[in-house]
Parts: sequence; structure tokens; C-alpha cells
Amino acid sequence: MSVDLASITPEESAASAVRTRTPITRTILMCKPEFFTVVYRINPWMDPALPTDTSLAVAQWQTLYDTYVGLGFDVQLIDPIDGLPDMVYAANGGFVIDGIAYGANFTYPQRQPEGPAYMDWFGANGFDVRDPAEINEGEGDFLLVGNVILAGTGFRSASNSHEEVSGIFNRPVITLKLVNPSFYHLDTAIAVLDDSTIAYLPSAFDEPSLAILRERYPGAIIVTEEDAAILGLNSYSDGYNVVIAARAKDFERQLRERGYNPIGVDLSELLLGGGGVKCCTLELRR
Repeated sequence: MSVDLASITPEESAASAVRTRTPITRTILMCKPEFFTVVYRINPWMDPALPTDTSLAVAQWQTLYDTYVGLGFDVQLIDPIDGLPDMVYAANGGFVIDGIAYGANFTYPQRQPEGPAYMDWFGANGFDVRDPAEINEGEGDFLLVGNVILAGTGFRSASNSHEEVSGIFNRPVITLKLVNPSFYHLDTAIAVLDDSTIAYLPSAFDEPSLAILRERYPGAIIVTEEDAAILGLNSYSDGYNVVIAARAKDFERQLRERGYNPIGVDLSELLLGGGGVKCCTLELRR
């Protein structure tokens, strides 16, 4: 059931800090980083001059995979493709609700072949695939909070993709504009903690978007610049357990104070490509 967050009083927000959290088993899609490296630069995190360690990236990813399995998640895998080093960031491969998979249409040519690869997987696994007409980068810029879709624009996904996704899923879509190139996808600046709670970094948004977030989510967790700078917000929650960047210590504290169970994972090697926990995780909602 969706919640009108604008009606939540400060007292109710405070009470939510100590309420019992209930985990919900998730079904997700991941891609093993067998071909991960940084050979081009399409975001501020990437530097081809810095060495990358594919074996370390695989080991760190495996820890994330094992963490999800330990939480009881149904983890599906898509085969990696040689020459597509960013395919590990599965969240960008599409946006899935009610068994409908809205495909990705990437901004940069280096990643454009990922869109058809993910759509082929969706089709082979029984999803109703919708081929995108507009530029969008999947769940990197579309986040479902209750019955509302928060949609990012400013660097990657075009704002007209928000209209497209609204028509496909028949849900309200709220456009939020990102203004800091280090937080180029919405899932680097907002973490969805449950159906009515988010965490976010205010400086990642323009003022109109920030006003929307403040009004709709008065009880949100506001993270520090330091935690956001290591993609601490690029996290994934089942409503109780929240898998986060291991170094995001203040965010970990904030989550515990709100009754969540933060689980730190080190994905420092994949951070060299500009991704973290959530980037590696695409939710499959049947």
C-alpha cells in the first residue's frame, strides 16, 4: 500500500525511527564482472590511466552475490559479454515492474550494446519487454518508492523518458534533476530503504527537485558528503537489511538508529568504474 508521505508529521517521522522493520525477499539480476576494466572515461570516477584488477573486482562482486544469497534473495545471472566492461552494472540494464521490462537506451556509444543484451535476457526469461524510444539508463535513474517512480535526469536519462515510463507502468513519475556530475545517476544520490523511506544527498539536486524531496520525504535520512563521495547511497534494501558501502560509517550509524540492519560490502574496485552496490543490482518485480 502506498503512503502519502507529505502527510507524515515530524512526530510520526521520529516514531518511524524505532519501528520494527520487515525484510521482503527480493528477486534480482546481476552480472559477474569477468571482463571488468576501465578503458574509457564516461563519468568522473573513471580514469583509464589507473590500473584495474579484474580478479579483485570478481572477488568483491562475489561477496556481494553471497551476501544476497545469504539474505534469501533469488539471484538471477546474465552472462557477461567480452568488450562490455560496464555490463556488471546491471541496474542500468532496464526497469522492471509487474513483469514488464522497460529496456535501456544508453547515452554513450560504449554502453549502447548492453541495452539489447539485457532485453534479450528479459525476453528469454518470460518478461514483457518494452523497447525504449527515449534515452534512459534503467534503474540507474528510475527508483520505485511505494507506488511512485522517482526519475532522474540531467546527465544520462532524458526527461522525455519519464513520460515514456509513466505510460508503460501507469504510475506517477516525479522528475528530479541531478546537478553534480559525480552523482550522474539517481541511484548514486538516493537510496530507497522501504516503501515510504529514502536517504539522499541534498547537494546532488537542483533547488526545485530538493524542494520536492523535502516536502514528500520529511523523515528522510540525509547523508554526509563524505559517505556520498564513496557512493554510500548506492545501496540496496529489502526493507530491513540494507547492503551498503563498507566505508560509509556515518550512514551505517544512521541506518541502525532508524531500526535497519546495515551490511557493509567492499566494492572499491568496481568504484573505479563509477558503480557500487545498487549499480550491480537490478530488481526483478513480477
